[in-house]
Amino acid sequence: MPYFAVQYTYRPAKAMLRDQHRPLHREWLGEEHKAGNVLVAGPYPDGSGALIIISAADLEAAEAFLANDPFQAHQAVDAIRIDEWTQVFGPFGA
Repeated sequence: MPYFAVQYTYRPAKAMLRDQHRPLHREWLGEEHKAGNVLVAGPYPDGSGALIIISAADLEAAEAFLANDPFQAHQAVDAIRIDEWTQVFGPFGA
């Protein structure tokens, strides 16, 4: 199954909204990680956004999957970029 690199962009204006929904967002990420859909996830140290690597059948499936993220549902992300990603070396299998 293809991998997708998801980049969330955050702006200060929505910081309180993200703080409010972060527990649900991280719970969702944790559940999806256990299910094998989220491979890695984490924020950038400067607070400008986050990187999530997911597994999905195609771009449409990746977009539909991400629509379930509480941050998306509550419009806490300012921009999202989704790119199909090919692992050459790494822990996610061949």
